[in-house]
Amino acid sequence: MRITTKNKLAKGTLILTLSSFVVKILSAIYRVPFQNLVGNEGFYVYQQVYPIYGIAMTFALAGVPVFLSKLVMEQQDEEEKKKIVGEIFPLLFWLSMSLFAVTFFGSHWLATWMGDQQLSGLIQMTSFVFLLTPVLAVFRGYFQGNLWMVPTAISQVVEQLIRVGTIIFAAFCFTRTDWSIYKMGTIAMSGAIFGGIAAYFVLVYYNKKTTIKLFFSFQMLTKWRKSLTFFKRFTVEGGLICIYSAFLVLFQLIDSFVVKNMLVLHGFSQTQAKIEKGIYDRGQPLVQLGLVLAAAMTSVYLPVLTKYIVEKNQKQYLTSVKTYLRITWLVTSAASIGLVLLLPYVNRSLFGDTAGNQTLEIFVLAIFLMSMIQGYQTVLQSDNQLKIALVAAGMGLLIKGILAVPLTRSYGTTGASFSTLVGLVGSALVLHIYLERKNTFILFSRSFILKTGMALVGMSLTLLIYRSCVQYFLGMPISRVLTLVIAVFGVILGIGVYGISILRLNILTKKEWQEIPYGEKLRKIKRKKRGE
Repeated sequence: MRITTKNKLAKGTLILTLSSFVVKILSAIYRVPFQNLVGNEGFYVYQQVYPIYGIAMTFALAGVPVFLSKLVMEQQDEEEKKKIVGEIFPLLFWLSMSLFAVTFFGSHWLATWMGDQQLSGLIQMTSFVFLLTPVLAVFRGYFQGNLWMVPTAISQVVEQLIRVGTIIFAAFCFTRTDWSIYKMGTIAMSGAIFGGIAAYFVLVYYNKKTTIKLFFSFQMLTKWRKSLTFFKRFTVEGGLICIYSAFLVLFQLIDSFVVKNMLVLHGFSQTQAKIEKGIYDRGQPLVQLGLVLAAAMTSVYLPVLTKYIVEKNQKQYLTSVKTYLRITWLVTSAASIGLVLLLPYVNRSLFGDTAGNQTLEIFVLAIFLMSMIQGYQTVLQSDNQLKIALVAAGMGLLIKGILAVPLTRSYGTTGASFSTLVGLVGSALVLHIYLERKNTFILFSRSFILKTGMALVGMSLTLLIYRSCVQYFLGMPISRVLTLVIAVFGVILGIGVYGISILRLNILTKKEWQEIPYGEKLRKIKRKKRGE
Protein backbone atom coordinates (compact mmCIF):
# COMPACT_ATOMS: atom_id res chain seq x y z
CA MET A 1 0.00 0.00 0.00
CA ARG A 2 2.87 2.30 0.92
CA ILE A 3 4.58 1.61 -2.43
CA THR A 4 1.35 2.36 -4.30
CA THR A 5 0.99 5.66 -2.45
CA LYS A 6 4.61 6.62 -3.18
CA ASN A 7 4.20 5.79 -6.86
CA LYS A 8 0.99 7.76 -7.03
CA LEU A 9 2.61 10.73 -5.32
CA ALA A 10 5.67 10.60 -7.59
CA LYS A 11 3.53 10.39 -10.73
CA GLY A 12 1.26 13.18 -9.51
CA THR A 13 4.17 15.42 -8.62
CA LEU A 14 5.63 14.94 -12.09
CA ILE A 15 2.32 15.81 -13.76
CA LEU A 16 1.87 18.90 -11.60
CA THR A 17 5.47 19.99 -12.16
CA LEU A 18 5.12 19.70 -15.94
CA SER A 19 1.83 21.61 -15.98
CA SER A 20 3.29 24.32 -13.74
CA PHE A 21 6.25 24.56 -16.10
CA VAL A 22 3.91 25.06 -19.08
CA VAL A 23 1.92 27.70 -17.16
CA LYS A 24 5.08 29.62 -16.19
CA ILE A 25 6.38 29.56 -19.76
CA LEU A 26 3.04 30.82 -21.11
CA SER A 27 2.89 33.49 -18.40
CA ALA A 28 6.30 34.80 -19.40
CA ILE A 29 6.25 34.63 -23.20
CA TYR A 30 2.77 36.04 -23.95
CA ARG A 31 3.93 39.45 -22.72
CA VAL A 32 6.34 39.77 -25.65
CA PRO A 33 3.76 39.65 -28.50
CA PHE A 34 1.35 41.59 -26.28
CA GLN A 35 3.84 44.43 -25.83
CA ASN A 36 4.68 44.34 -29.54
CA LEU A 37 1.00 44.83 -30.39
CA VAL A 38 -0.03 47.45 -27.83
CA GLY A 39 3.25 49.35 -27.35
CA ASN A 40 4.87 50.60 -24.15
CA GLU A 41 1.88 52.65 -22.98
CA GLY A 42 -0.53 49.75 -23.50
CA PHE A 43 1.90 47.45 -21.70
CA TYR A 44 2.00 49.91 -18.81
CA VAL A 45 -1.80 49.81 -18.45
CA TYR A 46 -1.85 46.03 -18.24
CA GLN A 47 1.16 45.72 -15.93
CA GLN A 48 -0.17 48.31 -13.48
CA VAL A 49 -3.14 46.08 -12.61
CA TYR A 50 -1.51 42.69 -13.16
CA PRO A 51 -0.27 42.33 -9.54
CA ILE A 52 -3.87 42.20 -8.31
CA TYR A 53 -4.53 39.26 -10.63
CA GLY A 54 -1.20 37.71 -9.60
CA ILE A 55 -2.20 37.77 -5.93
CA ALA A 56 -5.60 36.20 -6.67
CA MET A 57 -4.02 33.42 -8.73
CA THR A 58 -1.44 32.75 -6.03
CA PHE A 59 -4.33 31.99 -3.69
CA ALA A 60 -6.07 29.79 -6.26
CA LEU A 61 -3.03 27.95 -7.64
CA ALA A 62 -0.34 27.78 -4.97
CA GLY A 63 -0.88 28.91 -1.40
CA VAL A 64 -4.37 27.70 -0.53
CA PRO A 65 -4.35 24.41 -2.50
CA VAL A 66 -1.00 23.35 -0.98
CA PHE A 67 -2.12 24.29 2.55
CA LEU A 68 -5.50 22.59 2.13
CA SER A 69 -3.93 19.46 0.64
CA LYS A 70 -1.87 19.10 3.84
CA LEU A 71 -5.03 19.30 5.95
CA VAL A 72 -6.79 16.75 3.74
CA MET A 73 -3.86 14.31 3.86
CA GLU A 74 -3.88 14.47 7.67
CA GLN A 75 -7.40 12.97 7.77
CA GLN A 76 -7.96 9.22 7.98
CA ASP A 77 -11.06 8.65 5.81
CA GLU A 78 -13.00 10.34 3.01
CA GLU A 79 -15.77 11.70 5.23
CA GLU A 80 -13.23 13.38 7.48
CA LYS A 81 -11.55 14.87 4.40
CA LYS A 82 -14.85 16.32 3.20
CA LYS A 83 -15.55 17.60 6.71
CA ILE A 84 -12.25 19.48 6.92
CA VAL A 85 -12.96 21.10 3.54
CA GLY A 86 -16.38 22.20 4.78
CA GLU A 87 -14.81 23.68 7.90
CA ILE A 88 -12.13 25.74 6.14
CA PHE A 89 -14.24 26.85 3.16
CA PRO A 90 -15.91 29.75 5.08
CA LEU A 91 -12.49 31.21 5.94
CA LEU A 92 -11.46 31.16 2.29
CA PHE A 93 -14.84 32.44 1.13
CA TRP A 94 -15.01 35.46 3.43
CA LEU A 95 -11.35 36.30 2.86
CA SER A 96 -11.92 36.28 -0.91
CA MET A 97 -15.12 38.33 -0.55
CA SER A 98 -13.19 40.89 1.49
CA LEU A 99 -10.49 41.15 -1.17
CA PHE A 100 -13.16 41.47 -3.85
CA ALA A 101 -14.92 44.24 -1.94
CA VAL A 102 -11.69 46.16 -1.35
CA THR A 103 -10.61 46.00 -4.98
CA PHE A 104 -14.04 46.48 -6.61
CA PHE A 105 -15.51 49.21 -4.41
CA GLY A 106 -12.12 50.75 -3.71
CA SER A 107 -11.03 50.73 -7.35
CA HIS A 108 -11.31 54.53 -7.64
CA TRP A 109 -8.99 55.08 -4.67
CA LEU A 110 -6.55 52.38 -5.80
CA ALA A 111 -6.39 53.89 -9.29
CA THR A 112 -5.86 57.34 -7.79
CA TRP A 113 -3.01 56.08 -5.62
CA MET A 114 -1.50 54.52 -8.76
CA GLY A 115 -1.61 57.98 -10.33
CA ASP A 116 -4.07 57.09 -13.11
CA GLN A 117 -7.82 57.21 -12.41
CA GLN A 118 -8.60 55.59 -15.76
CA LEU A 119 -7.27 52.30 -14.35
CA SER A 120 -10.40 52.02 -12.19
CA GLY A 121 -12.29 49.92 -14.77
CA LEU A 122 -9.39 47.47 -15.12
CA ILE A 123 -9.16 47.07 -11.35
CA GLN A 124 -12.89 46.37 -11.12
CA MET A 125 -12.65 43.75 -13.88
CA THR A 126 -9.70 42.08 -12.17
CA SER A 127 -11.47 42.05 -8.80
CA PHE A 128 -13.98 39.44 -10.04
CA VAL A 129 -11.18 36.87 -10.07
CA PHE A 130 -11.39 36.83 -6.26
CA LEU A 131 -14.95 35.50 -6.52
CA LEU A 132 -13.64 32.37 -8.25
CA THR A 133 -10.71 31.85 -5.90
CA PRO A 134 -12.39 29.91 -3.03
CA VAL A 135 -13.97 27.23 -5.20
CA LEU A 136 -10.92 26.78 -7.44
CA ALA A 137 -8.58 26.59 -4.45
CA VAL A 138 -10.74 24.14 -2.50
CA PHE A 139 -11.24 21.80 -5.45
CA ARG A 140 -7.51 21.77 -6.18
CA GLY A 141 -6.52 21.35 -2.55
CA TYR A 142 -8.99 18.50 -2.09
CA PHE A 143 -7.79 16.65 -5.18
CA GLN A 144 -4.12 17.17 -4.32
CA GLY A 145 -4.75 15.99 -0.77
CA ASN A 146 -6.04 12.75 -2.28
CA LEU A 147 -2.84 12.55 -4.41
CA TRP A 148 -4.84 13.17 -7.59
CA MET A 149 -2.91 15.90 -9.42
CA VAL A 150 -4.44 15.56 -12.88
CA PRO A 151 -7.47 17.84 -12.23
CA THR A 152 -5.23 20.64 -10.94
CA ALA A 153 -2.77 20.21 -13.81
CA ILE A 154 -5.41 20.20 -16.55
CA SER A 155 -7.42 23.04 -15.02
CA GLN A 156 -4.45 25.40 -14.66
CA VAL A 157 -3.23 24.78 -18.22
CA VAL A 158 -6.76 25.34 -19.63
CA GLU A 159 -7.13 28.46 -17.50
CA GLN A 160 -3.84 29.89 -18.71
CA LEU A 161 -4.48 29.09 -22.38
CA ILE A 162 -7.85 30.86 -22.35
CA ARG A 163 -6.48 33.82 -20.41
CA VAL A 164 -3.50 34.27 -22.73
CA GLY A 165 -5.72 33.77 -25.80
CA THR A 166 -8.07 36.52 -24.60
CA ILE A 167 -5.16 38.87 -23.89
CA ILE A 168 -3.66 38.42 -27.36
CA PHE A 169 -7.14 38.76 -28.93
CA ALA A 170 -7.67 42.06 -27.09
CA ALA A 171 -4.26 43.30 -28.23
CA PHE A 172 -4.96 42.31 -31.84
CA CYS A 173 -8.34 44.08 -31.79
CA PHE A 174 -6.62 47.16 -30.38
CA THR A 175 -4.47 47.35 -33.52
CA ARG A 176 -7.53 47.05 -35.79
CA THR A 177 -10.00 49.33 -33.98
CA ASP A 178 -10.12 52.70 -32.25
CA TRP A 179 -10.14 51.19 -28.78
CA SER A 180 -8.38 53.16 -26.07
CA ILE A 181 -5.54 51.47 -24.21
CA TYR A 182 -7.81 51.28 -21.16
CA LYS A 183 -10.61 49.50 -22.99
CA MET A 184 -8.06 47.10 -24.43
CA GLY A 185 -6.62 46.52 -20.95
CA THR A 186 -10.06 45.88 -19.45
CA ILE A 187 -10.90 43.27 -22.09
CA ALA A 188 -7.45 41.71 -21.70
CA MET A 189 -8.04 41.41 -17.95
CA SER A 190 -11.39 39.71 -18.59
CA GLY A 191 -9.36 36.74 -19.82
CA ALA A 192 -8.61 35.93 -16.18
CA ILE A 193 -12.34 35.55 -15.50
CA PHE A 194 -13.02 33.45 -18.60
CA GLY A 195 -10.01 31.28 -17.77
CA GLY A 196 -11.15 30.87 -14.18
CA ILE A 197 -14.65 29.84 -15.24
CA ALA A 198 -13.21 27.29 -17.68
CA ALA A 199 -10.97 25.92 -14.90
CA TYR A 200 -14.03 25.60 -12.65
CA PHE A 201 -15.88 23.47 -15.20
CA VAL A 202 -12.80 21.27 -15.65
CA LEU A 203 -12.67 20.69 -11.89
CA VAL A 204 -16.42 20.02 -11.72
CA TYR A 205 -16.00 17.42 -14.47
CA TYR A 206 -13.33 15.59 -12.48
CA ASN A 207 -15.35 15.95 -9.28
CA LYS A 208 -18.18 13.99 -10.90
CA LYS A 209 -15.75 11.13 -11.53
CA THR A 210 -14.86 10.73 -7.84
CA THR A 211 -16.58 8.21 -5.58
CA ILE A 212 -17.16 10.73 -2.77
CA LYS A 213 -18.01 14.02 -4.46
CA LEU A 214 -17.20 17.44 -3.10
CA PHE A 215 -20.06 19.94 -3.03
CA PHE A 216 -20.61 23.49 -1.82
CA SER A 217 -23.62 24.97 -0.08
CA PHE A 218 -24.58 28.18 1.70
CA GLN A 219 -24.93 26.11 4.87
CA MET A 220 -21.15 25.68 4.86
CA LEU A 221 -20.75 29.45 5.27
CA THR A 222 -22.50 29.33 8.67
CA LYS A 223 -19.57 27.35 10.10
CA TRP A 224 -17.32 30.41 10.15
CA ARG A 225 -16.59 30.07 13.91
CA LYS A 226 -15.11 26.60 13.35
CA SER A 227 -13.22 27.99 10.39
CA LEU A 228 -11.47 30.52 12.63
CA THR A 229 -9.63 27.69 14.41
CA PHE A 230 -7.55 27.29 11.24
CA PHE A 231 -6.80 31.01 10.95
CA LYS A 232 -3.41 31.03 12.67
CA ARG A 233 -2.16 27.95 10.84
CA PHE A 234 -3.50 29.28 7.54
CA THR A 235 -1.81 32.63 8.09
CA VAL A 236 1.60 31.08 8.82
CA GLU A 237 1.71 28.04 6.50
CA GLY A 238 -0.59 29.19 3.71
CA GLY A 239 0.63 32.77 3.98
CA LEU A 240 4.25 31.72 3.61
CA ILE A 241 3.55 29.74 0.43
CA CYS A 242 1.47 32.62 -0.96
CA ILE A 243 4.09 35.25 -0.19
CA TYR A 244 6.98 33.40 -1.79
CA SER A 245 4.89 32.24 -4.77
CA ALA A 246 3.99 35.88 -5.40
CA PHE A 247 7.14 37.50 -3.99
CA LEU A 248 8.13 39.26 -7.20
CA VAL A 249 4.47 40.15 -7.83
CA LEU A 250 4.38 41.93 -4.45
CA PHE A 251 7.45 43.93 -5.46
CA GLN A 252 5.62 44.72 -8.69
CA LEU A 253 2.57 45.85 -6.69
CA ILE A 254 4.75 48.35 -4.84
CA ASP A 255 6.02 49.57 -8.21
CA SER A 256 2.43 50.04 -9.43
CA PHE A 257 1.82 52.59 -6.67
CA VAL A 258 5.24 54.23 -6.79
CA VAL A 259 7.01 54.24 -10.16
CA LYS A 260 4.61 56.16 -12.39
CA ASN A 261 3.90 58.76 -9.68
CA MET A 262 7.58 59.29 -8.95
CA LEU A 263 8.44 59.53 -12.64
CA VAL A 264 6.04 62.48 -12.91
CA LEU A 265 7.77 64.12 -9.93
CA HIS A 266 11.10 63.25 -11.59
CA GLY A 267 10.09 65.54 -14.47
CA PHE A 268 8.28 63.37 -17.02
CA SER A 269 4.91 64.26 -18.47
CA GLN A 270 1.95 61.99 -17.68
CA THR A 271 2.17 60.26 -21.06
CA GLN A 272 5.95 59.89 -21.00
CA ALA A 273 5.80 58.52 -17.44
CA LYS A 274 3.40 55.80 -18.62
CA ILE A 275 5.70 54.91 -21.51
CA GLU A 276 8.75 54.77 -19.21
CA LYS A 277 6.87 52.53 -16.77
CA GLY A 278 5.92 50.27 -19.71
CA ILE A 279 9.57 50.01 -20.71
CA TYR A 280 10.54 49.26 -17.09
CA ASP A 281 7.94 46.45 -17.01
CA ARG A 282 9.77 44.62 -19.80
CA GLY A 283 11.98 43.23 -17.08
CA GLN A 284 9.14 41.13 -15.63
CA PRO A 285 8.91 38.51 -18.43
CA LEU A 286 12.70 38.33 -18.67
CA VAL A 287 13.02 37.55 -14.96
CA GLN A 288 10.10 35.12 -15.08
CA LEU A 289 11.76 33.14 -17.85
CA GLY A 290 14.98 33.08 -15.87
CA LEU A 291 13.13 31.76 -12.81
CA VAL A 292 11.61 28.79 -14.66
CA LEU A 293 14.80 26.78 -14.10
CA ALA A 294 14.87 27.70 -10.41
CA ALA A 295 11.24 26.62 -10.05
CA ALA A 296 12.02 23.29 -11.70
CA MET A 297 14.93 22.69 -9.31
CA THR A 298 12.68 23.51 -6.36
CA SER A 299 10.12 20.94 -7.53
CA VAL A 300 12.87 18.31 -7.69
CA TYR A 301 14.60 19.06 -4.39
CA LEU A 302 11.69 19.85 -2.03
CA PRO A 303 10.41 16.25 -1.81
CA VAL A 304 14.00 14.96 -1.53
CA LEU A 305 14.83 17.27 1.38
CA THR A 306 11.50 16.51 3.07
CA LYS A 307 12.20 12.79 2.76
CA TYR A 308 15.55 13.11 4.56
CA ILE A 309 13.90 15.17 7.32
CA VAL A 310 11.21 12.51 7.83
CA GLU A 311 13.85 9.75 7.85
CA LYS A 312 15.96 11.82 10.31
CA ASN A 313 18.95 11.41 8.00
CA GLN A 314 20.65 14.65 9.00
CA LYS A 315 23.95 13.96 7.22
CA GLN A 316 22.33 13.29 3.83
CA TYR A 317 19.95 16.20 4.36
CA LEU A 318 22.77 18.69 4.90
CA THR A 319 24.70 17.28 1.93
CA SER A 320 21.65 17.72 -0.32
CA VAL A 321 21.07 21.25 1.00
CA LYS A 322 24.62 22.30 0.08
CA THR A 323 24.40 20.61 -3.32
CA TYR A 324 21.05 22.23 -4.13
CA LEU A 325 22.14 25.74 -3.15
CA ARG A 326 25.56 25.48 -4.81
CA ILE A 327 24.05 24.36 -8.10
CA THR A 328 21.41 27.10 -7.86
CA TRP A 329 24.15 29.70 -7.29
CA LEU A 330 26.29 28.33 -10.11
CA VAL A 331 23.54 28.20 -12.73
CA THR A 332 21.52 31.34 -11.94
CA SER A 333 24.51 33.65 -11.44
CA ALA A 334 25.63 32.79 -14.99
CA ALA A 335 22.08 33.23 -16.32
CA SER A 336 21.80 36.69 -14.75
CA ILE A 337 25.19 38.01 -15.85
CA GLY A 338 24.89 36.45 -19.30
CA LEU A 339 21.52 38.14 -19.80
CA VAL A 340 22.95 41.48 -18.65
CA LEU A 341 25.72 41.27 -21.26
CA LEU A 342 23.37 40.21 -24.05
CA LEU A 343 20.48 42.43 -23.01
CA PRO A 344 20.78 45.03 -25.81
CA TYR A 345 20.21 42.25 -28.35
CA VAL A 346 17.50 40.54 -26.30
CA ASN A 347 15.71 43.84 -25.78
CA ARG A 348 15.89 44.75 -29.46
CA SER A 349 14.83 41.31 -30.74
CA LEU A 350 11.91 40.86 -28.33
CA PHE A 351 10.58 44.40 -27.87
CA GLY A 352 11.67 46.19 -31.04
CA ASP A 353 14.16 48.71 -29.62
CA THR A 354 16.88 49.15 -27.01
CA ALA A 355 14.98 51.56 -24.74
CA GLY A 356 15.66 51.11 -21.04
CA ASN A 357 18.79 49.00 -21.44
CA GLN A 358 20.48 50.33 -18.30
CA THR A 359 17.35 49.89 -16.19
CA LEU A 360 16.75 46.37 -17.45
CA GLU A 361 20.41 45.36 -17.02
CA ILE A 362 20.04 46.11 -13.32
CA PHE A 363 16.60 44.54 -13.03
CA VAL A 364 17.46 41.15 -14.55
CA LEU A 365 20.02 40.54 -11.80
CA ALA A 366 16.90 39.70 -9.80
CA ILE A 367 17.01 36.28 -11.49
CA PHE A 368 19.99 35.29 -9.33
CA LEU A 369 18.65 36.84 -6.13
CA MET A 370 15.12 35.44 -6.53
CA SER A 371 16.49 31.99 -7.35
CA MET A 372 18.62 31.98 -4.21
CA ILE A 373 15.70 33.19 -2.11
CA GLN A 374 13.51 30.41 -3.52
CA GLY A 375 16.30 27.95 -2.77
CA TYR A 376 16.65 29.10 0.84
CA GLN A 377 12.88 29.12 1.30
CA THR A 378 12.63 25.58 -0.07
CA VAL A 379 15.18 24.37 2.48
CA LEU A 380 13.32 26.09 5.32
CA GLN A 381 9.97 24.78 4.12
CA SER A 382 11.29 21.22 4.03
CA ASP A 383 12.35 21.58 7.69
CA ASN A 384 9.11 23.40 8.65
CA GLN A 385 11.04 26.55 9.59
CA LEU A 386 8.32 29.03 8.69
CA LYS A 387 8.71 32.08 10.92
CA ILE A 388 12.18 33.12 9.75
CA ALA A 389 11.02 32.82 6.13
CA LEU A 390 8.16 35.22 6.87
CA VAL A 391 10.58 37.61 8.61
CA ALA A 392 12.89 37.55 5.58
CA ALA A 393 10.02 38.22 3.18
CA GLY A 394 8.80 41.10 5.32
CA MET A 395 12.32 42.53 5.47
CA GLY A 396 12.67 42.49 1.69
CA LEU A 397 9.29 44.12 1.08
CA LEU A 398 9.96 46.75 3.75
CA ILE A 399 13.30 47.69 2.18
CA LYS A 400 11.72 47.86 -1.27
CA GLY A 401 8.88 50.03 0.03
CA ILE A 402 11.22 52.44 1.82
CA LEU A 403 13.73 52.83 -1.02
CA ALA A 404 11.40 52.81 -4.02
CA VAL A 405 10.07 56.35 -3.52
CA PRO A 406 13.35 58.31 -3.09
CA LEU A 407 15.36 56.25 -5.59
CA THR A 408 12.70 56.41 -8.33
CA ARG A 409 12.12 60.11 -7.79
CA SER A 410 15.87 60.82 -8.02
CA TYR A 411 17.02 58.30 -10.64
CA GLY A 412 13.87 57.25 -12.52
CA THR A 413 13.34 53.61 -13.45
CA THR A 414 17.01 52.86 -12.82
CA GLY A 415 16.39 53.74 -9.17
CA ALA A 416 13.26 51.57 -9.13
CA SER A 417 15.28 48.61 -10.41
CA PHE A 418 17.95 49.23 -7.79
CA SER A 419 15.36 49.35 -4.98
CA THR A 420 14.12 45.91 -6.09
CA LEU A 421 17.63 44.46 -5.97
CA VAL A 422 18.38 45.91 -2.53
CA GLY A 423 15.10 44.51 -1.19
CA LEU A 424 15.91 41.06 -2.58
CA VAL A 425 19.43 41.23 -1.14
CA GLY A 426 17.92 41.99 2.27
CA SER A 427 15.70 38.89 2.13
CA ALA A 428 18.50 36.68 0.82
CA LEU A 429 20.93 37.78 3.56
CA VAL A 430 18.43 37.07 6.37
CA LEU A 431 17.79 33.57 5.02
CA HIS A 432 21.47 32.85 4.32
CA ILE A 433 22.70 33.94 7.76
CA TYR A 434 19.96 31.97 9.51
CA LEU A 435 20.70 28.76 7.59
CA GLU A 436 24.45 28.94 8.24
CA ARG A 437 24.00 29.60 11.95
CA LYS A 438 21.33 26.94 12.37
CA ASN A 439 23.25 24.20 10.55
CA THR A 440 26.71 25.38 11.71
CA PHE A 441 28.40 24.95 8.34
CA ILE A 442 29.52 27.21 5.49
CA LEU A 443 27.16 26.98 2.52
CA PHE A 444 29.58 28.52 0.06
CA SER A 445 33.30 28.11 0.71
CA ARG A 446 35.82 30.75 -0.34
CA SER A 447 37.19 28.30 -2.89
CA PHE A 448 33.73 27.82 -4.42
CA ILE A 449 33.06 31.57 -4.62
CA LEU A 450 36.54 32.30 -6.02
CA LYS A 451 36.34 29.60 -8.70
CA THR A 452 32.77 30.56 -9.65
CA GLY A 453 33.90 34.17 -9.90
CA MET A 454 36.75 33.16 -12.22
CA ALA A 455 34.35 31.21 -14.45
CA LEU A 456 31.97 34.19 -14.56
CA VAL A 457 34.81 36.56 -15.44
CA GLY A 458 35.89 34.26 -18.26
CA MET A 459 32.34 34.11 -19.62
CA SER A 460 31.90 37.87 -19.24
CA LEU A 461 35.13 38.73 -21.07
CA THR A 462 34.19 36.36 -23.89
CA LEU A 463 30.74 37.96 -24.28
CA LEU A 464 32.19 41.48 -24.12
CA ILE A 465 34.62 40.63 -26.92
CA TYR A 466 31.72 39.05 -28.83
CA ARG A 467 29.65 42.22 -28.40
CA SER A 468 32.55 44.38 -29.57
CA CYS A 469 32.99 42.26 -32.69
CA VAL A 470 29.27 42.44 -33.48
CA GLN A 471 29.27 46.20 -32.95
CA TYR A 472 32.37 46.65 -35.14
CA PHE A 473 31.18 44.53 -38.07
CA LEU A 474 27.41 45.08 -37.96
CA GLY A 475 26.79 48.16 -35.82
CA MET A 476 23.32 49.14 -34.54
CA PRO A 477 20.47 49.21 -35.30
CA ILE A 478 20.07 45.93 -37.18
CA SER A 479 17.01 43.84 -37.98
CA ARG A 480 15.18 42.11 -35.14
CA VAL A 481 15.65 38.68 -36.73
CA LEU A 482 19.41 39.13 -37.02
CA THR A 483 19.52 40.52 -33.48
CA LEU A 484 17.75 37.39 -32.24
CA VAL A 485 20.30 35.19 -34.02
CA ILE A 486 23.11 37.20 -32.41
CA ALA A 487 21.50 36.82 -28.97
CA VAL A 488 21.00 33.05 -29.36
CA PHE A 489 24.56 32.53 -30.57
CA GLY A 490 25.78 34.62 -27.63
CA VAL A 491 23.87 32.37 -25.22
CA ILE A 492 25.46 29.28 -26.77
CA LEU A 493 28.92 30.88 -26.63
CA GLY A 494 28.45 31.94 -23.00
CA ILE A 495 27.23 28.50 -21.91
CA GLY A 496 30.14 26.85 -23.70
CA VAL A 497 32.82 29.02 -22.10
CA TYR A 498 31.21 28.84 -18.67
CA GLY A 499 30.78 25.06 -18.85
CA ILE A 500 34.42 24.53 -19.84
CA SER A 501 35.52 26.79 -16.99
CA ILE A 502 33.47 24.79 -14.49
CA LEU A 503 35.05 21.56 -15.71
CA ARG A 504 38.61 22.86 -15.67
CA LEU A 505 38.33 24.54 -12.28
CA ASN A 506 36.75 21.48 -10.61
CA ILE A 507 34.02 23.63 -9.04
CA LEU A 508 31.59 20.74 -8.56
CA THR A 509 32.08 17.43 -6.80
CA LYS A 510 31.26 14.05 -8.33
CA LYS A 511 27.90 13.94 -6.50
CA GLU A 512 27.00 17.43 -7.65
CA TRP A 513 27.69 16.52 -11.28
CA GLN A 514 25.27 13.63 -10.87
CA GLU A 515 22.55 16.06 -9.83
CA ILE A 516 22.80 17.98 -13.15
CA PRO A 517 21.11 16.67 -16.33
CA TYR A 518 23.86 14.99 -18.43
CA GLY A 519 26.33 16.15 -15.79
CA GLU A 520 27.85 12.69 -15.29
CA LYS A 521 28.46 12.36 -19.04
CA LEU A 522 30.24 15.72 -19.12
CA ARG A 523 32.38 14.70 -16.17
CA LYS A 524 33.36 11.46 -17.92
CA ILE A 525 34.31 13.36 -21.10
CA LYS A 526 36.51 15.60 -18.98
CA ARG A 527 38.21 12.59 -17.38
CA LYS A 528 38.84 10.96 -20.78
CA LYS A 529 40.51 14.11 -22.07
CA ARG A 530 42.78 14.07 -19.04
CA GLY A 531 43.49 10.38 -19.54
CA GLU A 532 42.20 9.46 -16.08
